[in-house]
Amino acid sequence: MAAGALDAVRRALREFPAEARQLTMPPAVPYLDQPPTPLCFFRDWVCPNRPCIIRNALQHWPALQKWSFPYLRATVGSTEVSVAVTPDGYADVVRGDRFVMPAERHLPLSHVLDVLEGQAQHPGVLYVQKQCSNLATELSQLLSDLEPHVPWASEALGKIPDAVNFWLGEAAAVTSLHKDHYENLYCVVSGEKHFLLHPPSDRPFIPYEMYTPASYQLTEEGTFKVVDEEAMEKVPWIPLDPLAPDLARYPSYSQAQALRCTVQAGELLYLPALWFHHVQQSHGCIAVNFWYDMEYDLKYSYFQLLDSLTKAAGLN
Repeated sequence: MAAGALDAVRRALREFPAEARQLTMPPAVPYLDQPPTPLCFFRDWVCPNRPCIIRNALQHWPALQKWSFPYLRATVGSTEVSVAVTPDGYADVVRGDRFVMPAERHLPLSHVLDVLEGQAQHPGVLYVQKQCSNLATELSQLLSDLEPHVPWASEALGKIPDAVNFWLGEAAAVTSLHKDHYENLYCVVSGEKHFLLHPPSDRPFIPYEMYTPASYQLTEEGTFKVVDEEAMEKVPWIPLDPLAPDLARYPSYSQAQALRCTVQAGELLYLPALWFHHVQQSHGCIAVNFWYDMEYDLKYSYFQLLDSLTKAAGLN
């Protein structure tokens, strides 16, 4: 009887993502031609936890016209910024039995720009991706070129952002598949970002495992070594690369259906909390994102239940 009940739970979990998709998920990420009202944003997108791309939301930002490489070099070129450095462009990623974080270097932004333009060399792949509101803490001279928050979103969510982050990197810099507990408004200033998305309901098909945390260290010779982080607990992370999934090891992922979208300069992606996302970019893409802490309401509770049942049923 217990075995039959467990099989029934597994069957229900495997069927749930398709049912959820039919009820609430569009076949592609929808576009809005202008920003929604706070009421419409909350009703049509935040509450149903659905992504959308919004055009004509950033046109009043001076950054859209000003943030060229020459402007950044003249305005903040001498400013040191935190730069993630990896041998292959993958930061915060599973390598073998380790969850490996990037090496971190503090470099003048002008040097990062030189590398991006091919005028200088640096070992590995560079990505300005510090988060933790790095726009305000490291590049505050640029704050006047954009709004400190997204007013219609702030009104809808009833709060101001917890963080405003600046992103700049090489085309080889990739963000591995993961989720965040934030309502994310991702604004592309120049270039383009390529997102692969999975709704939270795809959790039964997405593998998680526990890994020893480690970091890349850059040696004086310009090579990389992996060093374990002392006194840190194991980290749950997704070992699967959605661009080349190992379906022999993770066969359930073949049942997941990713949404793919490209966010162009001047566009804003609303990426709802708890959505899984994998991100690539054009070379030298510049972006800013606003993180609003999610409400820990029924949506969060539902996801926690789905996550717990997936683990208990041994689906991945």
